[in-house]
Amino acid sequence: MNWLAPKLSLRVAQKQILTPGLVQMVSVLALNRLELREMINQEIMANPVLDEVAEEPNTADSYTDEAFLKAETEKVPEKEAANPFDEFDFGSFFSQYLDTGAERSSGSEREEFERPSFDKFLSSPSSLADHLTWQLSVSICTETVRRIAESIIGNLDENGYLTATLDEIAQAGNYSAEDVEEALTMVQEFDPPGIAARDLQECLLMQLKVLDPQNTLAQQIIAEHLKLLQNNQLKEVARALNRPVELVKRAVDVIKRLDPKPGLRYNKTEARLVEPDVQFRKVDGEWQVFMNDDDLPQLRLNPTYRRLLARDAADRDVRNYVKERFTAAVQLMKNIEQRKHTILRVCQSILRRQGDYLDHGADHLRPMMIKEVAEEVGVHPSTVSRAVANKYVHTPQGVLELRCFFSESVNGPQGSEMSLLSLKRRVKKMIEDEDTSHPLTDEQITKKLSDEGIHVTRRTVAKYREDLRIPSTHRRRVKG
Repeated sequence: MNWLAPKLSLRVAQKQILTPGLVQMVSVLALNRLELREMINQEIMANPVLDEVAEEPNTADSYTDEAFLKAETEKVPEKEAANPFDEFDFGSFFSQYLDTGAERSSGSEREEFERPSFDKFLSSPSSLADHLTWQLSVSICTETVRRIAESIIGNLDENGYLTATLDEIAQAGNYSAEDVEEALTMVQEFDPPGIAARDLQECLLMQLKVLDPQNTLAQQIIAEHLKLLQNNQLKEVARALNRPVELVKRAVDVIKRLDPKPGLRYNKTEARLVEPDVQFRKVDGEWQVFMNDDDLPQLRLNPTYRRLLARDAADRDVRNYVKERFTAAVQLMKNIEQRKHTILRVCQSILRRQGDYLDHGADHLRPMMIKEVAEEVGVHPSTVSRAVANKYVHTPQGVLELRCFFSESVNGPQGSEMSLLSLKRRVKKMIEDEDTSHPLTDEQITKKLSDEGIHVTRRTVAKYREDLRIPSTHRRRVKG
């Protein structure tokens, strides 16, 4: 039974533990300039010992926060001295920061009323569902048809197409087929024309009936020869309908003015405001990086709290709370400074590699991988990824996303000196310069690149073309 005897064993293992400070450092690094400014403002409101520097601080209060915390930890009690905490009524001053579980004093001066936020008075853009629901609210129909119409509106995708079948809608609410058809017909008469269609053909036909009901040729082309139209085979359309090509072209011009995604105009995402985090600028012939942090709140520790904490406090809970808030404040300030330092070093590494791009344009972009920059800076690749993610730089080439400087290499005349983005631009330029009556095939593009010393496969060229959202040779061909 020796195997039942208690034993003591030791095992050594390495573990990475993310402290709260490290977690915050990682999250702060990932923020762009706008997000960082918002986060700092929130921290100022949440932490009473944080102050925004409005002007140059007094010399007496300008010693470093790290030194202050160290002094606070290692201080020796002074002899009989006036306790600065006596100047304050802690019951009222700290009650908003400390939650001791005790019932706060009541009184009319302490009553807080929840007032509506100012942004509730601002109008927000109407969504597609809002626009259709408003039209439904002023439509005359039975209650059953109204409920079905609401279900139809709820099953529209962002482009305005109905994603559920009529049978599914009928079964979900135990509705009759006639009521569902009536509700669909009503919704399809709403603005914008073409809404609640079940496919592209129905969407375009619905718009034609509203916008140009007399154009029977355009309706016939959509109803019978949409596939030929999508492939730009106008001669085949004219031959099938026994109509002159010129007449068909005029009808096609009308069709091109229709909207294949009628709901998208109401579901557009708002344009995102971009503020560059950094600027690349030449100084004395050398590229340098400058942080764009002029209007970021500059933080300091509130000097009143620092003086209060410099001596023993009568209230231990208050003292512990203030000390905890000081520690959190200093940690935040360190992490913001670390973010700045990391971004600067990453950008300096980018400048050492991409000077030609900044001087001469995107065709001179060199291959550059995140791992290479990480090794030079001395950080993990994920740190570089966070440092460039969702951040922009002001350059002579315009405002660019920092990530656009990174690109893998391809086999070119200088070995691995051509970036993938440069190759894609080369493919796009070839297609833009092609004869549209005889567009280049992927194989011909591959051959042209090979003649230039760039060795890629036909499948790779096809993938690049699809990434650039360029149609196939067949669909690019324009027939006379």
